[in-house]
Amino acid sequence: MKKHVTDGSPIWGKIPGKIGEYAGKIGRASTRPLLLLYYVLQSPDTPKQDKLLILSALSYLILPVDLISARRLPVIGWIDEIIALGTAYRKARRYVTPAMEAKADKVLNQWFPEYAEYGTLPE
Repeated sequence: MKKHVTDGSPIWGKIPGKIGEYAGKIGRASTRPLLLLYYVLQSPDTPKQDKLLILSALSYLILPVDLISARRLPVIGWIDEIIALGTAYRKARRYVTPAMEAKADKVLNQWFPEYAEYGTLPE
């Protein structure tokens, strides 16, 4: 059986809860890429090197270690997280499937029920 990057990670179980915590702070639109990164990380179709990049970016968001402290410099302190997550998302978005998008939207509708009634625009 093939071992996944996430199998032995001590923070693996903390990721969904931390994304939920940040959701209230950053809003629905900013939370969606985090959820998609999480689902791409879980996918067996994602290459190991991309999983490592995603895990590193999500870990940087979750772990208390920070290059630029958001407590000391409130706006500037989020820049390092934005850069790390933006880089990971740009690399990983090619692996996002419609099923992952639907799953993320379902979770977001639970976390932000006030937006659930709007749905998606017709194509």
